[in-house]
Amino acid sequence: MPKSYLSGEPAAERAKKLKFNPYLQAKKRIEMLKNEGHPTAKIDLRIIGGTWSYYPRSYQIWFIKRCFEACNEFNGPKKSKTKNRTSIDGSEGEEGDEVLFTYQKSKLQIKIQKLKKAQKLNEAAKNRIIGISIETRPNFINERGGKFMRELGITRVELGVQSIYDDVLKINLRGHGVKETILATKLLKNCGFKICYQMMPNLPGSNLKKDEKMFEEIFSNPDFQPDYLKIYPCALVREAPLYKWYQQGKYKPYAKDELISLVKKIKRKIPYYVRIQRITRDIPSQYIIAGGAKISNLRQIVQGKIKKEDWKCKCVRCREIREKYEPWEKFYLFRQDYEASGGKEIFLSFENKNRSKLFSFLRLRIPSQYFEKKNHFLKVLNETAIIREVQTFGEVVPIGKRKIAPQHRGLGKKLIKEAEKVTKNEFGLKKMAIIAGVGVRDYFKKMGYKLKDTYMVRKI
Repeated sequence: MPKSYLSGEPAAERAKKLKFNPYLQAKKRIEMLKNEGHPTAKIDLRIIGGTWSYYPRSYQIWFIKRCFEACNEFNGPKKSKTKNRTSIDGSEGEEGDEVLFTYQKSKLQIKIQKLKKAQKLNEAAKNRIIGISIETRPNFINERGGKFMRELGITRVELGVQSIYDDVLKINLRGHGVKETILATKLLKNCGFKICYQMMPNLPGSNLKKDEKMFEEIFSNPDFQPDYLKIYPCALVREAPLYKWYQQGKYKPYAKDELISLVKKIKRKIPYYVRIQRITRDIPSQYIIAGGAKISNLRQIVQGKIKKEDWKCKCVRCREIREKYEPWEKFYLFRQDYEASGGKEIFLSFENKNRSKLFSFLRLRIPSQYFEKKNHFLKVLNETAIIREVQTFGEVVPIGKRKIAPQHRGLGKKLIKEAEKVTKNEFGLKKMAIIAGVGVRDYFKKMGYKLKDTYMVRKI
């Protein structure tokens, strides 16, 4: 059980019951979703638990390979009459399987080959993994790690930033400073990853005014600018060392009204291109000793107050259309440019006229290397623009099906064409790369993109 999670949290509890087996976790989750009537053709896989980059690479490969295999073999692997045995690299195989082992190939390379085989199968599977997200710390990000994450098929990275103030990070023994957050953000964005910041208001050393200022700065300072945001107010639990500070009167959690007011202020200032993924953690309220973090439905309460005050949050989640789609409604192309990590971000979107409904969006990045006139450390991304994300909202339409919904109506393709035009005409770049989940490679192939070094690439 990772240190940062409690066994009572739903995903952690499920993992514990399944002995943390990745194959069973993925398989059971798909079964649950199917039983609840949800389509599972497109799977966004999120791996939680501690610092992913810290685990041994062989374990990372195995874990993700088993997740792919669960999706590829949703009805269960075919039974074989031959006995299972353990192959040279420690993974289970069937009698007669070829074990690719030569003196030139390390055990790690063999595992990578097996992962790539599972990824290839997933491109046409009934349950396709369209994205993989992992959690890690800013001080565990480097060029070699960025390249390895791409081999694993990872498309989004959640950084445990917590605070952008060095004094607060030091008091809370985070083991990294703001400098590491800035460097990690830049490196990951230049590789095309989507970035989610996990932020923690109410940490020791901070206060309401400082926390409000912190959220203003991460969207005004080009060094930060995450795409996604998770607001996890510090939860006071008996097991944490912080509990002793609380008993000694050295720490006071925000009251319910203070926390609600802070979250409202944050939501008022969120840009159109950011999605607030979550507000508060899934920690069962009985574990939390005191303070506003004890409220399990904090988002719902905040939304209710916003509605009463008659204003709207501009974040992606609050505007995505979901079931509110009307086929006759007109939509318009919007563009927002902003500086980020030494490069330029261009947010293209199809929305209704007053921007209250978001149909589809695309994140285009001109990497910092373009402006610094340097070569990218990944050769495939030299003199290349990167589409970091393209997404269409509304009711999920299974692959190959037709339905009156925004998905599969060409909105994503229109945005890609617009991104190509901007890239060529405004920046003089003649190559586009897309950081694509394994399960959507086929979609981009139909638009003339080809797989090259884990990216979908096309000359424009």
